[in-house]
Amino acid sequence: MHFLPNPLIIPVGIIIGILVSAPVGPVNVLCIQRAIERGFWGGIAAGLGAMLGDALVALCAALGVGAISGAVQYHRMTIQVLGGLVLVAFGARLFFATPRIVPMAMGARAETLRDFVWDIPQTFLLTITNPGAVLGLFAIFGGVSSFVEVESYVDALTIVAAVMGGSFLWWFSLSHLIGRFRHLLNEQRLRLINQITGLLLLGFGVLLIGEVLLKRLGML
Repeated sequence: MHFLPNPLIIPVGIIIGILVSAPVGPVNVLCIQRAIERGFWGGIAAGLGAMLGDALVALCAALGVGAISGAVQYHRMTIQVLGGLVLVAFGARLFFATPRIVPMAMGARAETLRDFVWDIPQTFLLTITNPGAVLGLFAIFGGVSSFVEVESYVDALTIVAAVMGGSFLWWFSLSHLIGRFRHLLNEQRLRLINQITGLLLLGFGVLLIGEVLLKRLGML
């Protein structure tokens, strides 16, 4: 039994974590909106949910749980419709939400902390109900395994931890950058940002549901 991981696994895992976090998608859009509205800790909380979702998928991929990949593929349409409905709900809620910019000084208040914590399961749910992202991460691990072997549970846990580290590094950097400029916003600008973000999430959701409907009708 190997007790020390392959040293190449750590940098590769960090790179994977950044690569799966950086592309623009519904989760990224929501995380950016949270960082704009609630500041650094709001972005971190939303990013943590996405990171945990990626970590769960990465763990299954690293352990070679092909059955999960097959199940996701088999039930892809159902998962896609569920994810689309969740996105539509989030988008509509955000579009009509009353804009509020949380001051930096409120970061330590219990009520604000509860709001931050609630963002974690939201982005986690969006991450694990995105079949494209889930299958994409499995594909990435399939490609990585061709030159970096994951031979033990220690290796598997190490690469998952590295993926989480890369994902957290991305969200930390992005939240910090947004936090430095959010003081330039007022409620009118935030309302516009919320509406644009809401429309983007609605658009992502409609596209996911529409793709399934077109496939059912034999048009794709």
